[in-house]
Amino acid sequence: MTWPDGGQAPPEPVHAPAAEPSADERLAASLRGFGPIGVLAMLPIALIGNIAIAPMLYVPVGALLALLWVRLSNTPWRDIGYVRPRSWFGTAALGVVLGVGFKLTMKAIVMPLLGADPINPTYHFLMGNRPLLPLAIYSMLMAGFGEETVFRGFAFERLGTLLGNRAWSKALMVVGTSAWFGAAHLSDQGMSGATQAAIVGLVLGTMYAFTRRLPLLMIIHAAFDLTALAIIYFGLESRVAHWVFQ
Repeated sequence: MTWPDGGQAPPEPVHAPAAEPSADERLAASLRGFGPIGVLAMLPIALIGNIAIAPMLYVPVGALLALLWVRLSNTPWRDIGYVRPRSWFGTAALGVVLGVGFKLTMKAIVMPLLGADPINPTYHFLMGNRPLLPLAIYSMLMAGFGEETVFRGFAFERLGTLLGNRAWSKALMVVGTSAWFGAAHLSDQGMSGATQAAIVGLVLGTMYAFTRRLPLLMIIHAAFDLTALAIIYFGLESRVAHWVFQ
């Protein structure tokens, strides 16, 4: 081919055929999608949760599977809220203050207003139980890590991918994950425990919807549970439950 002035046109570019995705890339795409492989990957994360291998000794299997999903699906860690805080010390201090205050508010004001029994029958056996105290502390810490990873980080990533991140979808994610979080506590803690968990889910889920960062929420959650453990261990449940309403 020649140009009108008689010069030769440049050769046509030769496009190399697109490379076929590797097996790992195909697996990652399937895991991020909502086809059979994606759904089958989500189910054990959503359903297994923590597995008890001894009294107060739990393995956060659901959270570990969620982290494996992140790795195999090539999902950025940031997408499930694993974002390094600017200051670990400041985040830890704020998380402890908020977690302790949140638990005391729930125990002394919110749950009495809802007619809850001041004594937690599920964990009353921990009162003064020194041999189980180290495992109980471990379990509270694992709950902060495991439950926030699954119910906030992983769940919000999946629902956000499915529904988008508009205002109505964020509200639906907060409400839906809170109801799920409450239901997950129903079998072992009864309606009172499930109600408290749902309220905790609403608060932490709302915070996560705005920040998309998990470290602070993990610390708040762990501090909340450790405060509950301290109240039970030292036999202070009835006293704290009647601080405001005698």
